[in-house]
Amino acid sequence: MRIDQLADGERPQAVSAKRAVIGERELIWMMALLMACNAFGIDSILPALDAVAGDLGASGNSRQFVVGAYLLAAGFGTVVPGAFADRYGRRPVLFTALFFYIAFSILCALASSFGMLVILRAAQGFFAAGIIALPPAIIRDRVGGDKMARMMSLIFVIFLMVPAIAPSIGQGVLSLLGDWRWIFVSMAILGAVMSVWVYVRLPETLHEDDRQAIHIPTILRNMTSAVTLRETIGYTLGSALVFGGLFGFINSSQQLIGEAFGAGDDFPMIFAICAGCMAVANWSNSRIVERYGARRVSHFALFAFIVIAAIQLYFANQPDETLWTFVPLMAANMSLLGFIGANFGSIALQPFRHIAGAASSAQGFLRMTSGAALGAFIGYAYDGTARPLALALLATAVLSLAFVLFSEKGELFGAPVPVDD
Repeated sequence: MRIDQLADGERPQAVSAKRAVIGERELIWMMALLMACNAFGIDSILPALDAVAGDLGASGNSRQFVVGAYLLAAGFGTVVPGAFADRYGRRPVLFTALFFYIAFSILCALASSFGMLVILRAAQGFFAAGIIALPPAIIRDRVGGDKMARMMSLIFVIFLMVPAIAPSIGQGVLSLLGDWRWIFVSMAILGAVMSVWVYVRLPETLHEDDRQAIHIPTILRNMTSAVTLRETIGYTLGSALVFGGLFGFINSSQQLIGEAFGAGDDFPMIFAICAGCMAVANWSNSRIVERYGARRVSHFALFAFIVIAAIQLYFANQPDETLWTFVPLMAANMSLLGFIGANFGSIALQPFRHIAGAASSAQGFLRMTSGAALGAFIGYAYDGTARPLALALLATAVLSLAFVLFSEKGELFGAPVPVDD
């Protein structure tokens, strides 16, 4: 029997854990802030990239590897925790991921060379990948259909508050303490706070009947099905592409805004505006998605994204592009991602309730590795203008539409999907 209310106290794992039940609102906040540990690990260091490069002797665009290595390694790391979470439960795997997040944050603060820092960042991303992979699986344990899309949208509203303010926090730490290393210490503190909260409040959400054996052929079969089913693969690849463009912006944002547009002092505020637009869009999505359906909302948003990206490319090719055209258009497309990301992810995970951990890991692996590699390529292509980014945003959105058309067999704007039992 499907148990949709954790607060009921009916789930056997929650009873056996002998801890207070958790309601939907607290669960949403907890999952959002777990995922936000990853966002904080990426975005809080952005204002300090110049300081890191100067202190450790990195040159040119290579400073972006501090971000790119984390993103790419996290993508590879997401393939690991799902299978263990389907066997041993969500809680033990989450604690393991949080431990590594804290430990490698401290080690990054102690790095003595740029090469060592990049390696430690890659290790941090890889071993802490459970904080990315498991929240969608925990939500899928509880609910499916367009209601999952609504809950994931609310999670993204909270989650996106962190990248909106993380550069400002990083800038504040740098100004107050004068050393970028304290930014990594702040990551460790965040991880420790989340560990305590999860330990005290989160019950085990994996249903006893859904436990999977640690059997390599079974794991491979489950993961393969999660990334090969026609009705979902287009959404996994499609989100990888559009978020690859977003990662390209994140990688090059400090140089683009600070150097190309000469607004380095305003970088935290501009980044917060863009991320805040995504948060507002996700909140809006949570209000409409159950009524209109994840497919209809995300398909309209993808078409709008293509139009805005084409306009961005037009302005990027003008010799006198200014910050006043770049920021509104970038913020508009980041807003549209708020109507794409949670919906695409929910559609892709919908058929896999009984193997939600493995499916979330496999899809997260494909999404993160493809998106991170693409984002690193886009970021490294930075040439002092916004042209490479604008071209990438348009190209990835068009390819994403092609993948969605493949999954939907050419028919878009499907009807809402009810909650399953």
